[in-house]
Amino acid sequence: MTRECHVRFCEGGGVRFPSATRLVILVDAHPRHAWLLDAVNKRLRQELASLQVEVNEEKSRIVDLAKGEPFGFLGFSIRRVRSRRGVSWPQQTPQLKKRTALLRALKEVFRRFKPQPIARVIAEINPVLRGWVTYFAHGNARRCFSYVRDWVEQKVRRHLMRARNRPGLGWTRWSRRWLYETLGLYGDYRIRYRRAPAKALPTGSAP
Repeated sequence: MTRECHVRFCEGGGVRFPSATRLVILVDAHPRHAWLLDAVNKRLRQELASLQVEVNEEKSRIVDLAKGEPFGFLGFSIRRVRSRRGVSWPQQTPQLKKRTALLRALKEVFRRFKPQPIARVIAEINPVLRGWVTYFAHGNARRCFSYVRDWVEQKVRRHLMRARNRPGLGWTRWSRRWLYETLGLYGDYRIRYRRAPAKALPTGSAP
């Protein structure tokens, strides 16, 4: 995956699409496939014209991943990276603005429930964390998840110490395990890897 054509289009002629519909087309950047970029662009416009759909030129762009250019799609930032062995692969991480929006929402919860017991705070933030992490768990989000987890832990510790009119974060008072097992803080930050569907066995074959 080395190039992509990022297209937005407008509705017309009775054709209805979901709001903010985006179409991403990936084109192999191998030299022998160079002709595909223009061919795909031409064919796409032909198909959309037959549906009386107009391409939004201002919001459409072509990105060359081989040059290190990233693109965003559905909250993910996608770029081409190269391993130490020289193998290229697409890296898919949560966009920074999505992480920032999550932390702002959580910070507001901590602010609004500042005088409340920590159990009430956790009851409010757990569903938010669970939904956000579940959505972004398919990709290369390990570093981002680690940042979010550490941030949340510190906010919980600070809330506990404020309730006792004490400074600091209580590193020696409460262990990480206690936060998750005793308080019930959400902690399932595992990455979910998609598995290929199992192939069906031929009729009459034994497993």
